[in-house]
Amino acid sequence: MARSAFQALTSLVLLFSSAARASQDHAVCNHLATTHGNETVQPTEASYEALSTENWSQTVWAKPACIVQPFSTEELAYLVSTVVDWNVHFAVRSGGHSVVPGAANINGGVLIDLSKFDTVDYDADKSVAVVGSGLRWKEVYTSLDPYNVTVVGGRVLEVGVGGLTLGGGLSYLADLYGFVCDNVVNYEVVTASGSVVNANAESNSDLFWALKGGANNFGIVTKFTLKTYPLHDAWGGVRVYSLDALPQLFDAMYEYQSVANKDPYANIMLQAFPTNASIGAILNIVYLKGEEEPEAFAPFRNITPLADFTQLQTFTELMLAAPLPELTRVNWFSSSFKTDKELFNTVADIVSNGPELDELTNLTAGSLAFGWQPISSSAILAGEASGGNALGLEPVNQTWLVLDVGWWFAEDDELAHNYTASMISKVDEASKSSGHYVDYIFMNDAAADQPVIESYGADNVAKLKATAAKYDPDCVFQKLASGGFKLP
Repeated sequence: MARSAFQALTSLVLLFSSAARASQDHAVCNHLATTHGNETVQPTEASYEALSTENWSQTVWAKPACIVQPFSTEELAYLVSTVVDWNVHFAVRSGGHSVVPGAANINGGVLIDLSKFDTVDYDADKSVAVVGSGLRWKEVYTSLDPYNVTVVGGRVLEVGVGGLTLGGGLSYLADLYGFVCDNVVNYEVVTASGSVVNANAESNSDLFWALKGGANNFGIVTKFTLKTYPLHDAWGGVRVYSLDALPQLFDAMYEYQSVANKDPYANIMLQAFPTNASIGAILNIVYLKGEEEPEAFAPFRNITPLADFTQLQTFTELMLAAPLPELTRVNWFSSSFKTDKELFNTVADIVSNGPELDELTNLTAGSLAFGWQPISSSAILAGEASGGNALGLEPVNQTWLVLDVGWWFAEDDELAHNYTASMISKVDEASKSSGHYVDYIFMNDAAADQPVIESYGADNVAKLKATAAKYDPDCVFQKLASGGFKLP
C-alpha cells in the first residue's frame, strides 16, 4: 500500500507540475502577443500549423505554446530575456533539418524561429559575407553567385545555416579551407542574459572557439560572418549505379582515399540504398575547377554507370542536382574510421548485407541509405590553421559514415531506431577491433542518443564547460533550452 500511495503521489505531483508549466507557457505567450504581436504566432492562428510542422522529419514535429519570429537582434534579446525571466522552456530553429527531438522544435514552451534573420551582405573589400542564421544554404549561394564568390557551406541546399555551422559543418570546400565552422570570422550572439556580444579571434575568443562545434550551448547566433572565396564554375554531378556495382565502388573509394597527396579540389561521396535496388547507388562528384574528368577520379573510370549527369556547370547548379529522399519519418547515425582496405570491406558488408536490412524493410516504407564521406587530413589541418575548433579531430585521412533510415508511421519509431543503432554499433566494433576507430561523432549526422560532444575529448569538453559557465552561469541553455546535443 505504501508503494502504491507513493506512486500515486508522484503522479499527482507530475500532473500539477505539468499543469503549472502549461499555465506559465500560456501566460508568457499572451504577454509576447501583447508586446510583439506581429512576431508571435499562437495555436489559434492560421499560420501556426504550417510553422509547427516545418521541420524536415515528422519525428521532430511538435506543438509549442507559441512561435515567435523576431525581426532583429534587439527583439531577439528581449525575447530571450523574457522567457528566461518567466522560466519558460524554449527551442531555437534555423532551418529545421535536424532529426534530434527538441533541437529545433518543442512541445509546450516557446519556439524561437529565426527565419526573419534572412539577409546576406557581401563585403568585397574584406572578402566576407555576413549571413543571417535563419537562411538556408541555397539562399546564401544564390545571393553570392552574382559576385562569382562562395562560402564554405552545406552540401544540401535546404539545410539551415545555423545548425550546420554550429555542429561543425561538412562542405565540398573543406579540403581547401577546413570545415564550415573554421570559416566563421565572427559570430553575433544573444546570450542568456539578453546581452548581444560578438565572438571572434580578438573579442570573446573563448566563445569564438566554443561555437566551432559547440552547438546551442552558449547563446543564440543571429549572424555569421563567413570568409568568401572566388568560385563560380565547377565540374561534376551525380552518377547512378546498380547495387551490383557496390564492390567495385568500394574498391575505387579505397584507392581514391589512399593517395599520398589527394587533390584538394576533388570531392566525392558515395550514397547507396541497399533496401531499394530501384535507386541503387549514387556517386556525388565535385571538382572545384572547370576541368572535366580530372585525374583524381580515375579509380572510378572503369565502372560503368546506369546514368551519368556530370557536366560543367556553376557550383550552385551542381549542388541543386543532388537528390533528396522524400520520407515521412527520418533518423540517422554517424561513425568515423581510418582508411583500411580490410575494414572497408567489413563495413561495406555490414551496411549492404546486414540482417537489420530485412527487418527495416518489414516496416511500412522502411528503407536505409548510407553515405560514405571521405575526410582528408588537409581539411583538419586547414581548420587548425584558422585557429582550431572544438571537434578534437586528429589530422588523418578518415571516413565519416552516415546511416539514414526512413519509415512512415510513429509506431515504428523505436524499431527503426534500434535496427539502425545495431548496424552502427557493429561498424564501431569492427573499426575498434581493427585498430582504425576514430573517436569522433559528426554532430550534423548523429542520432540523439549518440555521445557527440563527449567524442571531442576530455580537454575540449572541459573548455566547453568553462566557456558555458562564463557566458551562461545559470545554465539556461542546458535547462530551459534542453534540446539538441548538450554538454555532458
